[in-house]
Amino acid sequence: MIPAVERIEKTHHAWPPVAWFGLLLIACYAPVLRALAQQWYQDPDMGHGFFVPVIAGYIIWQRREELTAMTPAPSWWGLALVVLGAVQLIVATLGVELFLARTSLVLTLIGAVWMLGGAQTLRKLAFPLCLLFLMVPIPAVVYSQVTFPLQILASKLAENALSLISIPVLREGNVLELPNQTLSVVEACSGIRSLLSLTFLSLVYGYFFEPRTWIRVTLFLSTVPIAIIANASRVTLTGILTEVKPEVAEGFFHTAEGWVIFMVALFIMILFHRVLLRVWRLVEARK
Repeated sequence: MIPAVERIEKTHHAWPPVAWFGLLLIACYAPVLRALAQQWYQDPDMGHGFFVPVIAGYIIWQRREELTAMTPAPSWWGLALVVLGAVQLIVATLGVELFLARTSLVLTLIGAVWMLGGAQTLRKLAFPLCLLFLMVPIPAVVYSQVTFPLQILASKLAENALSLISIPVLREGNVLELPNQTLSVVEACSGIRSLLSLTFLSLVYGYFFEPRTWIRVTLFLSTVPIAIIANASRVTLTGILTEVKPEVAEGFFHTAEGWVIFMVALFIMILFHRVLLRVWRLVEARK
């Protein structure tokens, strides 16, 4: 067992390299960080981006005593990963590839932890470090490939739901023709915003409230159908409102409707977690 005084001295000597490397990272990635923060502020799909580094930092702070008790074991493999991240940044800068530049920040950070703290420290911080990838917007090519099928799916589900409650509707692609108004399910209504935010929240919720890995993975996977159903419900509700009171189907009310539907989706995810726990307890009780 390491005496307290010796542990404090080791921790004290370990901080200067960490501080210096942190300053170098900030200096090298300042333009990337600035552009990233601007996109978080301007892009509604990435509103959760501000919370990702905060939550990751909080998780690391929670583990500070465990990290302090560990003896740093620097690894050259970490340096190789830092060099790889630097090369990726140079290539991304020359090719004006934002996604590569931003992911190289996380890659370099992982390499720095591995290099300065060793494999044990890297394993201890694996979750908060990997969580940082969620603060990086997905590439535009992937975004367009994902959003259009989601638009079509939301339109189809809303068409079926409206027909089920006897509201006449004619769908052409992602456009719904209603008696009083035409609804266009645009990219902003594709559900990608809810999917990205709900994915992030499912990981954080699973980390803090669920110790079992299989339930965490199930919760993570459940965000896809939950987000799809929630978005289709929003489109359906908008279609109903256009027939009842068209003015509340746009503007502030439409935005507020999106927030309400998202909170309902979050509640459904938590409720699904409770159902999984109940099933698990029943299975365990029968063994």
